[in-house]
Amino acid sequence: MEHEITLTVNGTARRVSVPGRRLLSDCLRHDLGLTGTHVGCEHGVCGCCTVLLDGEPVRSCLTFAVTVDGHEITTVEGLAGPDGLSPVQRAFAECHGLQCGFCTPGFLCTVTALLAGNPAPTHEEVLEGVSGNLCRCTGYQNIVKAVHRAAELLAEES
Repeated sequence: MEHEITLTVNGTARRVSVPGRRLLSDCLRHDLGLTGTHVGCEHGVCGCCTVLLDGEPVRSCLTFAVTVDGHEITTVEGLAGPDGLSPVQRAFAECHGLQCGFCTPGFLCTVTALLAGNPAPTHEEVLEGVSGNLCRCTGYQNIVKAVHRAAELLAEES
């Protein structure tokens, strides 16, 4: 059975018909064409599929699309603003906080939410904040540097 749902995705209301068991990750990627959200483990462990649901990070591979009807979703495609990359995206590029890039969309969404709630995290808070996202390529040092740099860039903007 198909369900008509409306999602506000990256600021745009999108209406889509989905089966009741369609995962949000599949809805975003296949129904809406937003392939920036990656699917890694499909068990909610790796964090690659993390998107923001009403500003909070969620695993889109564990979330049924029908459960977010009427809510606001921000994917990695929606993080940049009209002036270009977001401070978090700029910091990841500047600090080389990525290698292959597969995990990067999940990290960017996670860190965006982390810094929205805690604009000046300690080193330990950064480690805890990104602990739910796995990266197979880096040693996390540059990811942690990027989070601190993003916090600096956000503070400069304020």
